[in-house]
Amino acid sequence: MNTSRDVEIAVIGAGFAGIATAYYLCTEYQKRSVLLVDSRQPMTYTSAQSGDNYRNWWPHPTMVDFTNYSIDLMQRIALESSNVLHMTRRGYALATRRTDIDDLIAELHAGYGGTESDLIRIHRGPSPKSYPPTRSANWTEAPDGVDVLANQDLIRQTFPTFSPDIANVLHIRRAGDISGQQMGQYMLERIKEAGGKRLSVQVKGIKQNQGFVLEVEGSDGIERINVEMIVNAAGPFAKEIAAMIGVDLPIANVFQQKLAFDDQYGAIPRQLPFSLDLDDQELDWTAEERELLADDPDMAWLLRPIRGGTHCRPDGGDNGTWIKLGWAFNREASEPQQELANDPHFHPQFPEIILRSAAALNPPLKRYSESFPSRWTHYGGYYTMTRENWPLLGPLGVDGAFIASALSGYGSMSACAAGAICAAWMADGDLPAFANQLSLARYDDENLMAEIVNSPSKGIL
Repeated sequence: MNTSRDVEIAVIGAGFAGIATAYYLCTEYQKRSVLLVDSRQPMTYTSAQSGDNYRNWWPHPTMVDFTNYSIDLMQRIALESSNVLHMTRRGYALATRRTDIDDLIAELHAGYGGTESDLIRIHRGPSPKSYPPTRSANWTEAPDGVDVLANQDLIRQTFPTFSPDIANVLHIRRAGDISGQQMGQYMLERIKEAGGKRLSVQVKGIKQNQGFVLEVEGSDGIERINVEMIVNAAGPFAKEIAAMIGVDLPIANVFQQKLAFDDQYGAIPRQLPFSLDLDDQELDWTAEERELLADDPDMAWLLRPIRGGTHCRPDGGDNGTWIKLGWAFNREASEPQQELANDPHFHPQFPEIILRSAAALNPPLKRYSESFPSRWTHYGGYYTMTRENWPLLGPLGVDGAFIASALSGYGSMSACAAGAICAAWMADGDLPAFANQLSLARYDDENLMAEIVNSPSKGIL
């Protein structure tokens, strides 16, 4: 079957970025002819693998401003929808055994820019009155900024499951978790109410002809869609879509994994914030295990020190029993696979690896290395990223073509800002002051690129 239709805007990709762009086009700019195009159901590829966390902690003020903007927009949705996205705010607790953290404090000052004097609070005593409790998950009650816990008695009092050798904790306060799936579903309903539509087809080609002609293939065969503007929100396939209109995107896909399981032993308190071990570590193998690993060339790397970044948080609210563990240690790019488990960096041993690593920060988890959880899920997805780990939002370099992509491991937390910014570019709306730095135009700014590419931290979690 070969048919054709005309629409004003086609958004290619029904993950978080594509849905959010369509949402703001429909709700903020009253666009009625918006078509979401994806061969899969919404939020069922990499978006379905999201950790659903959010934070405004970044080593550069542009990314702080960007995520603050996104958090503002998520709060607006939470208020108008009776918190349909289940937004909580217990923060991020970044833990280290280092006693000298001057470099980490310097990163905080660099990220928060001119407001750092009000936002960075250092607590050297055992129980300062100025440090609010973390028991409440209500996002409206949480403070902003960062509390640096530089006293081990205070750390043990506040985070009793942490290893006793933790010397400093950076508690990022404007951070927490959401339900990305609920937020996406809310947006889809608003898009539908505004007249937007969805089409389950695969984009096979794009031609430029007084706009664009999309050749798509679905269950009814080949169809051509005439559109005035397109949005490339294809996530891991954004580079492929861009190539169809002659644009070479500076992005790569890096596969990362997570483990979720039923905490049947109650190892992790339900009030624990997203907790991250900043320190590199060697995994705690027995002598017999070390010998077996040393004999396997594909596994010997597990005997060497591995970069820090193991993270843990409760999942399912105060009354839930599951927890999520993650560790973005992979740095090798790969081609996106239709079935995520087919990626060459999908390690069957990851659940055991992450449990051993996570127990270094939260020793009660060590019990699961000895008696593996009875209910668990090992999953993973792609970090679609630029080398500087900043997003690509706005004009794609071809008239009428735009992009909302390269959201790396922060897609759910930044989707609102990414969609709002891309929609504003398309509709000549008001753009935030930092918008140009998040577009392809930043590659023309040699000073900016040198600054961010050479930064010792790129905020990868």
